[in-house]
Amino acid sequence: MPDDRHKAITFTNPEYIPASVNFLPATWAEHREGLEEVVARHPIIFGEQQAGNRDFDAAGGTYVEGEHVDRWGCVWSNIAHGAEAIVTGHPVPTREDVHTLEAPELVDGSFPHGFMYLRLQDLRGFNELMVDFAEEPPELQALIDIVLDYNMRNLEVRLERDTGDTVGFGDDLGMQTTLPMSPEKWRQYLKPCFAAMYGRCRDAGRGVYMHSDGHILEIIGDLIECGVTVINPQIRANGLDGLVEECKGKVCVDLDLDRQLFPFATPDEIDEHIRSSIEALGSPEGGLLLKAECGPCVSLEIIEAICVALEKYRGYFRAA
Repeated sequence: MPDDRHKAITFTNPEYIPASVNFLPATWAEHREGLEEVVARHPIIFGEQQAGNRDFDAAGGTYVEGEHVDRWGCVWSNIAHGAEAIVTGHPVPTREDVHTLEAPELVDGSFPHGFMYLRLQDLRGFNELMVDFAEEPPELQALIDIVLDYNMRNLEVRLERDTGDTVGFGDDLGMQTTLPMSPEKWRQYLKPCFAAMYGRCRDAGRGVYMHSDGHILEIIGDLIECGVTVINPQIRANGLDGLVEECKGKVCVDLDLDRQLFPFATPDEIDEHIRSSIEALGSPEGGLLLKAECGPCVSLEIIEAICVALEKYRGYFRAA
């Protein structure tokens, strides 16, 4: 029997709207036992939890304070344990360096956050990459080809090892209020990359889950054409009305609730935010998931309010 998540993704009348609440490692370090108590009070959201088994200071990968070098040679710097690092060392600082760039030897089917567009940015640096998109030197396409070729080889391993119905990807394509380049330039250089990868997933009978932070309204239709079956956009960067227009009835939305609201909201504002999002984007047929990510600046009171509202409204369309 398909679960509600599968039914929501396939628009086949879920009983409840699936919802999740996630915490940065820094959030656990900030709230510790208090957060553990909140989680224990909401098994509908988190499942049954046993207290006393969590290391509140645990973090992994680039969430650990210090410097990290990834498989492409990008240097990540972290000055706040439990929060994400940023890339401060770009291994392809000049266009000439593109000619000697070699993709990693390791092909293991793993796709870190930032596998295509952000990978280009991490390799070149944001300013240099934006100049490349403006001036369109041959090295730009050469760099894209190197990254895409590696991704396609890596994807074959992923499809062989991962037998799930949906393959997940994350790549932040937008900024706060706009794309970093024109939609036309994105379609020229980057859409073929996503079409190749996501098309391969669809040819293999898999759905495609696509996370992207930032403003992406102008290219959501393109991502759907590329093969995306679940889109995970930020509500603040795109606006609820825009997401309704671009997504409702066309693609399942795993809505990233307003992280920029959470630190300043009251419980009543959280309730209204979640209810209005469901009313606008949801339907009895499905097509909506809800996701809340809470950083360390979100109070326990608001985390509790988020959980309460998600539980309160998850059956919003049951009587419809």
